[in-house]
Amino acid sequence: MSARFALLFALVLAGCGVRAEEATMNAATLSGDAPVIIAHRGASGERPEHTLAAYQLAIEQGADFIEPDLVLTRDGVLVVRHENEISETTDVADKPEFADRKTVKMIDGERHEGWFTEDFTLTELKTLRAKERLPELREANSRYDGQFEIPTFEEILQLLNVHAAKSGKRVGVYPETKHPSYFNALGLSHDEPLFRLLEQYGYSGKDDPIFIQSFEVGNLQALAAKTDVRLVQLVAGEGGPPDRQDLTYASMLTSDGLTEIATYADGLGPPKDLVIGRNILGQLDQPTGLVEAAHRAGLLVHPWTFRAENYFLPTNFKSGIDPRDPGDLAGEVRTFVAAGVDGLFSDNPAQAVTALKP
Repeated sequence: MSARFALLFALVLAGCGVRAEEATMNAATLSGDAPVIIAHRGASGERPEHTLAAYQLAIEQGADFIEPDLVLTRDGVLVVRHENEISETTDVADKPEFADRKTVKMIDGERHEGWFTEDFTLTELKTLRAKERLPELREANSRYDGQFEIPTFEEILQLLNVHAAKSGKRVGVYPETKHPSYFNALGLSHDEPLFRLLEQYGYSGKDDPIFIQSFEVGNLQALAAKTDVRLVQLVAGEGGPPDRQDLTYASMLTSDGLTEIATYADGLGPPKDLVIGRNILGQLDQPTGLVEAAHRAGLLVHPWTFRAENYFLPTNFKSGIDPRDPGDLAGEVRTFVAAGVDGLFSDNPAQAVTALKP
């Protein structure tokens, strides 16, 4: 039995199972408000991820939140990359002046080879340019390769401030602290620059449009003691939090585990397959009941990640056999909304926003 199947099976055994038609008829968000659309790394289905262009487009497309992943430079500046290893998303490998920075590191127990943000100053990183991470699926995005810098977290907050001043609407920010224990061991903590910027740009309480997310437990527990902003515990389909060898994600999704999460976090961020699994044909199956279980614990549920390409879609929402072609993302989104999710992460915020319209 695979670890992911075991986790889904455990949810059903724990009494989380619910018939699909019941979820469709009875599901509602925890607050009763409409689900929020979180632009995953910006509008990354249409621009290279984690660039100011991707975030600007997501804002224009009506996203409720934009999501930056936060890593640190050698001089302690928060910058926005999916990982601290940057060869997949920048042109660093083409820069002869940085050839000697290539190295091997162990991060959260896994071996990684490449170039890492913590080995560069901000000034050095600003000489690099972003590139599309999935060129085989998103060839159109590759035409933007070489055009955009690596943004700082402060530049993201400034972008949101400019939009709020022009439009009167405050789009939210949903940062993820990436590998906080690893960075702490290097003497590079997320906390000081993160809290300084949040205070400076007006994010201090539960009513402010911000969630901070992490796959680690200790990081969120420490944040909960320092801030009133909303926190989200990320979980995966297998394994466990990298800072807690005594926990698995499966154990965290039991009734007792969800109750414990609710002592320090406001929400849960699971992969979408843990909300609605797929059958042997790759079609969406019935909801697992995780949403209802999390709601009983008082937790919001924001699953990830909803993408438009056939490659990522359930078979009953594909448009054909070409993995690059767009399928029925709106249909998939509406199915998850019917299951009661409180929001969702999408690379394609325009389509996700449209899917929620009556």
